[in-house]
Amino acid sequence: MTPPSISVVICVYTEKRWRDILAAVESVRQQTAKSLEIIIVVDYNPALRDRLVDALPDVIVLENKEAQGLSGGRNTGISVACGDVIAFLDDDAVADPDWLKYLGDCYTDSAVLAAGGMTLPNWETSRPKWFPREFDWTVGCTYVGMPQSRAEVRNIMGGNASYRREVFDRVGGFRSNIGRSIGKRPMGCEETELCIRVRQSHPDGVLLFENRAVIHHLVPENRCRFSYFTSRCYAEGLSKAAVAASVGAQDGLSSERSHATRTLPMGVLRNLGAAIRGDLSGGSRAAAIVIGLAFTVTGYAVGSMAFRARRE
Repeated sequence: MTPPSISVVICVYTEKRWRDILAAVESVRQQTAKSLEIIIVVDYNPALRDRLVDALPDVIVLENKEAQGLSGGRNTGISVACGDVIAFLDDDAVADPDWLKYLGDCYTDSAVLAAGGMTLPNWETSRPKWFPREFDWTVGCTYVGMPQSRAEVRNIMGGNASYRREVFDRVGGFRSNIGRSIGKRPMGCEETELCIRVRQSHPDGVLLFENRAVIHHLVPENRCRFSYFTSRCYAEGLSKAAVAASVGAQDGLSSERSHATRTLPMGVLRNLGAAIRGDLSGGSRAAAIVIGLAFTVTGYAVGSMAFRARRE
């Protein structure tokens, strides 16, 4: 099979990321495997939409037609995309030149329904010494515990993701009651919930992680604070409760159980070992792993109780 045509969707919402948006678009323009089209969906910001229309005449710029937030924006992009595959790139990320090539190559296997790549952090300042790599997901990046090479996975990460177009016809789009909304907690997991629905409806389908499909995701200074770290962990717990309520706890928490019971304890031991060998920040990273897990579990417990109360 030949590689598919790919539409790239970038969801945006604020002028504060103007330079980042332009950089993201330019990185798509410079791909060795050209996209069929670039679609920018603007989330309820007419001034930004008009500015982008003027600045990017070769790009499809449109308003979010669904619920405010990332899920609604992505669904709007899906509704107009013409490619065989629809890829999503965050508005504060830039893709390596071969990003689309490696994503497209995944679809030469007809069993592959979705494919995502590696997301590396682009620290605005520098990586905090206390920040454990097992928790890089809190800043939207690939983390310790994920595959190191191409492998089948339960779900792909949302900022570096692609799906066969017919997947959305079969299972629907992203759920607006899960994931990020402007001005609220830094929620997530909308792509996790979608991927689980895809797997449940297509048990023989394959979702791939392709480590060579690389993007670089900006991590601003305000996301390097410990307060953001704990808030993001708590919000992730709430999001996982929403996913479990939607698709069932067995599928909704399968990867998380392994991460919590294997990867994180190993991370604590490794960082404590580093501290013993003279890396004093190793103790801080070990403590951050324990604290991050505690906030995530607390968020999940609170979210689960809230969902049970609604059902009653």
